[in-house]
Amino acid sequence: MSLPKCIYTLRLSHHFSTATKTASAVRFPKLSNVPTRYKSETIKQAQQALTDYLHATRSLSFPSAEHISKNCLFSLTNLIKKIEFSVPKFSNRFKRLLRYHPINEFEFFFESIGIDYNQVCDFLPPTKYFFSEDGTLLNVATELSRFGFPWNMLGKLYEEEISIFSESSEVLKARLSRLKECGFSNHSVVGMCLAFPYLLAVEGEPGGDMALFDDFKRVLVEFDMEYCVEGNVDAWYDVCKKVRVFCDLGCEKGKIGELMGRKKDVFLTCPAEVLCQKSKYFCRFGVRKEDVGLFLLQSPEVLNFDLETPNISALGLLEFFGLNVKEIEAVIEKYPHVMGKNKMANLPHVIRALDLHEWFFVKIKNEPQLLENYVISDFDEDIAREFGEGLERIQSTTTPIHTMRKLDFMHSIGFGENPLTLKVLAHLHGRSGELQKRFDSLFSTGIDFSSLCLMISTTPKILNQNPESLEEKVNFLCEEMKSSLEYLNIFPAFLCFNLENRIKPRYRFYVWLKEKGLHSESYSIATMIATSEKQFVARAFGIHPAAPKHWFERFSYRRSFKTCAGTSIT
Repeated sequence: MSLPKCIYTLRLSHHFSTATKTASAVRFPKLSNVPTRYKSETIKQAQQALTDYLHATRSLSFPSAEHISKNCLFSLTNLIKKIEFSVPKFSNRFKRLLRYHPINEFEFFFESIGIDYNQVCDFLPPTKYFFSEDGTLLNVATELSRFGFPWNMLGKLYEEEISIFSESSEVLKARLSRLKECGFSNHSVVGMCLAFPYLLAVEGEPGGDMALFDDFKRVLVEFDMEYCVEGNVDAWYDVCKKVRVFCDLGCEKGKIGELMGRKKDVFLTCPAEVLCQKSKYFCRFGVRKEDVGLFLLQSPEVLNFDLETPNISALGLLEFFGLNVKEIEAVIEKYPHVMGKNKMANLPHVIRALDLHEWFFVKIKNEPQLLENYVISDFDEDIAREFGEGLERIQSTTTPIHTMRKLDFMHSIGFGENPLTLKVLAHLHGRSGELQKRFDSLFSTGIDFSSLCLMISTTPKILNQNPESLEEKVNFLCEEMKSSLEYLNIFPAFLCFNLENRIKPRYRFYVWLKEKGLHSESYSIATMIATSEKQFVARAFGIHPAAPKHWFERFSYRRSFKTCAGTSIT
């Protein structure tokens, strides 16, 4: 082995060793009835007793029993809590508990294979309690573990492709053998299947995705990655997860491996979690996912950029990326709420709030180093000072933390550090998480991102309603009123009016008048909805003297009869 290759391999081994330790760290459950100094030993005794119980009493194979007992901390501590703790008596008391109070074996099993304990209840079979009542689940887990799958990672397969665990051992062996026949070792097959569980599923016959296998061969074999991570399942899995990121982004299978191999030093040392985070970051620009994937494959150096903590200035950023003076003046005039400082973490939504995301993404795709070279500059000191004074006033209120979290939400959707942002903030009610849900609900209806931010800047109260109500109003506007979403740019206050008591009855009243041939003039939606009740009734009286009577009897939510002059409408 040449010296450079040896050093490179050692560096990778250290990287994957560190990554494995980090991934394997788990939060330790509370155990209030056991003194701190005895907790570790108590857990060990309980694990040993559970292993003996599952093996000797429940007839599980010793490896399976041990795997379960070593990886079910939360289920195990719940049992320990049922016992009155005593150092000399604990072990016997725990064994007695198992003997006379049989456990739900599926609960311990699902936690042991890596399913989050808080979600285990969603997977428990309603009518089964013991493994003897299920013919395949434990057998499949045992077979996969024997092949080389880490027991505490089998939950990844179960959550994504549950059909795997209904297969017979013979079928599973055949599938694994066929994957190996495609030119892969046991460890590489494990990594591939953990990242792409469908390869072992009924629907995904092994060997049927040759383009993907070509990527694996290029990444894991042709570029020496197989040698660098030999024998390390976590390393194989990490590499395969990176391929999965690009597949999920829509990149063409069969070409991913070649592009990754060109910059193998970057892709190997960058954890899969970081790659996933960065891909989500660039997807927030609102461009096509496949464009993001190709960008990361061609310019992986951006994976090493700090895209979280640096400050940015909307004005300085636009100048740095090449907008001329007239273009910048037009942006400032139309989007004053975006001006000022913000965080690099919010950059994608800052650019989308300016409706410049496609232009900006092309710029960074062609010159990715611009992101790293940008230094905050050219922000208005007067605006910064006025914003700072506003922050001081917030800190002096009774709920500064609550308000600052709402302000963080506003920054996250592109609002900058400026006085207008603080004015909008004063009209927003609810927690930051609730505001985010309302924003996401409106955005999901098809409203353009920059248009939605503009609507909030002029009519912030639209975010003070529940998501269901907002969606119902948008649906009524488009489906029954036959209007387009663009009308909300003109009249965003439409979303502030009550649907059942205001919007529906008034609109349907005007439709009724037209059907009766009493009114041919077309009123705007704003004129129909925003007019006060007194003016609305007066306008109806002008259309026909008896119209108000029919309004109150048939349409108004009050349904109260009011005497009105005039004859009835036939």
